[in-house]
Amino acid sequence: MACNLQTAFLPQGRSKACRKSVLKKITCFGLPSQVEGATSTTVSGGSIACSSSLVLSHQNSTNDTIKPHANFMSNSVMTRRSLVRQRLIEMEAKTSSTTGKFGRFGGTFVPETLIACLSQLEDQLNFVLHDDEFQAELATALRDYVGRETPLYFAQRLTNHYKNSHGEGPDIYLKREDLTHGGAHKMNNAIAQAMLAKRLGLKSVVAATGAGNHGIATAAACAKLSLDCTIIMSRTDTEKHSSNVILMNLLGAQVKTVDGGFKDAISEAVREWVGNLETSYYLAGNAIGPHPCPRMVREFQSVIGKETRKQAMEKWGEKPDVLVACVGSGSNALGLFNEFVRDEEVRLIGVEAGGVGLENGEHSATLARGEVGVYHGAMSYLLQDEEGQIIGPHSIAVGLEYPGVSPELSFLKEVGRAEFYTVTDQEALDAYGRLCRLEGIFPALEASHALAFLDKLCPTLPDKAKVVVCCSGRGDRDAAIVFQSKQQTSICC
Repeated sequence: MACNLQTAFLPQGRSKACRKSVLKKITCFGLPSQVEGATSTTVSGGSIACSSSLVLSHQNSTNDTIKPHANFMSNSVMTRRSLVRQRLIEMEAKTSSTTGKFGRFGGTFVPETLIACLSQLEDQLNFVLHDDEFQAELATALRDYVGRETPLYFAQRLTNHYKNSHGEGPDIYLKREDLTHGGAHKMNNAIAQAMLAKRLGLKSVVAATGAGNHGIATAAACAKLSLDCTIIMSRTDTEKHSSNVILMNLLGAQVKTVDGGFKDAISEAVREWVGNLETSYYLAGNAIGPHPCPRMVREFQSVIGKETRKQAMEKWGEKPDVLVACVGSGSNALGLFNEFVRDEEVRLIGVEAGGVGLENGEHSATLARGEVGVYHGAMSYLLQDEEGQIIGPHSIAVGLEYPGVSPELSFLKEVGRAEFYTVTDQEALDAYGRLCRLEGIFPALEASHALAFLDKLCPTLPDKAKVVVCCSGRGDRDAAIVFQSKQQTSICC
């Protein structure tokens, strides 16, 4: 049946007054007045049951003031606040797998027609996560097809670049997700979900992509598993990344275009899925959407952090001190962070796209400048105006152009477990060129945002601190955008 987004996921257009009326239905229990929690209620047919969320009094790390490094602070820093935070994280970890709630974030804001389908998906996900046969098959695919494990690469010249006048500075390592089949971390999740779709007996897969990395990964996984594949992409993005469209076509996928941006491609992909629920599977590439989609993407991407822990122990015998990842919707960041969330001494730093500047509104800094709302089936931070209408995001990295963010990252921000900062388009371009020149590696423009933040981070860290940056994808396909930007800069200057 044909379906518009109004009958799929709750879209933009929820005014702040309307949103507040929904939040007022969420009642507190079991914690002080700074807590927002909820008993089970229903919005447009979707359960938004949640446990509780403690809004801790913490420094809002979405500015340019860098925190001192936790491992080298006094023991008094590990105070009652940290203990409360850990108790809260443990509590949410136990409940999120069943409710889809991370504090007040997440949930299942969908009509009743989708509840049964999502419940079936949740049941199958819970089964395969503990099924030895599926896990063995997935491990083989990750090793022999995706190319895991990926290296934890010591970037010697980049490390030297950030040493101070005394020859001191942190050691910088890159988690090389750019070396996976398809050239990005997206394949970790795509192959696992395609295997899940096959288990469900579905014949076709539909997915949305921005820069094209998730589209390529999905098309490749579908080709391997003999599944029909449809990729939805915005017309603007197909023009920017025409080579990726060619690759998707070569892999047997049908590529459909829509007006607008990545968020509009997601909306169209959901429409197409809802119209063919009995035979099609929506392969989410981002840690967003209704439960269980965010949890599923995080689980299938968590191999990044698991490998990082193992490799760090092998290389220097301890956990990393700092983890840094770019943040669009949050899949690569959660893939790296999830393994270390309970390790309070490990700093988790997410870097959002500051675009051409936060003040003029041309950015994708959802956690820095967004407010809480509902979009694409879940509650999270959103870029929205005074009327609750979605504001179009901007970034030179198409993969970061999304007006929302992972519910779990929203939660980690709110409880102060993760820090979030921004870098501009120009800073990301500079970092792209720097890694090319110093290490001979082409980072994706998305990953270049994480690399750019080293300029601000490294001077605040002690000598020999171990920093791991997630190089989430390769950037040879971004070379034309980088070259064009350099030409424009030269003309302007």
